[in-house]
Amino acid sequence: MIDLRRLRNELSYRAGAIKKGTDSDVINRLLEADIASRSVTHEADEARAAHNAASKEIGRATADERPEKISHAGTLKISLEKLENAETIAKQLVEELILQVPNPAHESVPEGGEEEFIVIKEVGERTEPREYDHADLGELLGMVDSERAVKNSGSRFAYLMGPAVRLEFALIQYVFDLLEMNDFIPVVPPVLVREEMMIDAGFFPTDRNQVYEIAGDDLFLTGTAEVALAGLHRGERLDRAKLPIRYAGFSSCFRREAGTYGKDTRGIFRVHQFDKVEMFSFCDPDSSWEELEKLRDLQEKIVSSLNLPYRVIAVAAGDLGAAAAKKYDLEVWLPSEGAYREVTSCSNYTDYSARRMSSRYKDDSGSGLVHTLNGTACAISRTLVFLMENCQMEDGSIEVPEVLQKYVGYERIDGPK
Repeated sequence: MIDLRRLRNELSYRAGAIKKGTDSDVINRLLEADIASRSVTHEADEARAAHNAASKEIGRATADERPEKISHAGTLKISLEKLENAETIAKQLVEELILQVPNPAHESVPEGGEEEFIVIKEVGERTEPREYDHADLGELLGMVDSERAVKNSGSRFAYLMGPAVRLEFALIQYVFDLLEMNDFIPVVPPVLVREEMMIDAGFFPTDRNQVYEIAGDDLFLTGTAEVALAGLHRGERLDRAKLPIRYAGFSSCFRREAGTYGKDTRGIFRVHQFDKVEMFSFCDPDSSWEELEKLRDLQEKIVSSLNLPYRVIAVAAGDLGAAAAKKYDLEVWLPSEGAYREVTSCSNYTDYSARRMSSRYKDDSGSGLVHTLNGTACAISRTLVFLMENCQMEDGSIEVPEVLQKYVGYERIDGPK
């Protein structure tokens, strides 16, 4: 949730929201609704004080004075009830409009839409296409079974089999080892959360069409461990001296992939269910931008250690999610497509989510809202896709990256028989 005070008083803050494509009319309506809400709340507060005073007068009144005092208090109560009703309506309008305004983009975020990102760096040599793309090789090596999954679950589902499973758990172990050395606490969070949590984490209302709902239970399947991790310290006051508090969450993730009909339907690049390790940080607001670079650095270490050619891009304002003030994507080269495709992202949400969840820090001078940041450590299915293509040998075998070999127990996955 945005900071209304800053929206009222800081033109640069307002400009950051407009930079992300927010209609200025929505902002104006919100500011007007906020003025009206604060005005009616002030009137209601005065009416409550007057009614409380009148009620006390009844207790002090003589028998002759009591009827008049009771009548006066009754009149004030009717007026108060009208004001409180108006106050409720005014606050509901503010609540409705405030959810339509995203976290303003940081001044360093490039202008524009999806294709107007800035390339920060490119690392590694682009691999030439091999004999098999990831979809064919996965089936040939018995690593992926999409046909049977479609029969049982529908499109965009797959069974991971044999070597793919060993690689998945190797990736998880390797990534957790690295993250624990960087003060991340491992977590396996719930994958079902309430609607309130989806709103507070910044995913609703904008991403609601991507989420699976459990009808009748007010529960939703999360598309990332980030959602549940964001709620770990809701309503709490964290010791500022102990920040940042970092978590690494492993979970299965579920996404409807609405709007992607006909796109990435082969293989396991874009599926409805996948596993992921997510980084999450509760951070001191004075150091959150340094923390964002820390998350990005860890992502680069993971991807480069897997011998995958990649690039880092700064995402343009029009392509940022509602909660992100700034976001980096890491994209790995996919030989069969001759293009870079996203494998991880990391974002600074500043105080956008923390404000709604009342996640604060405390120190000797008082308290304030923490900043929250998140970043993918490893999206398993996509990483498997990139390994199958970039680490594929001439005979169709797959060379296991050295950092994973101690976990899987072998150096190579044999090619097709």
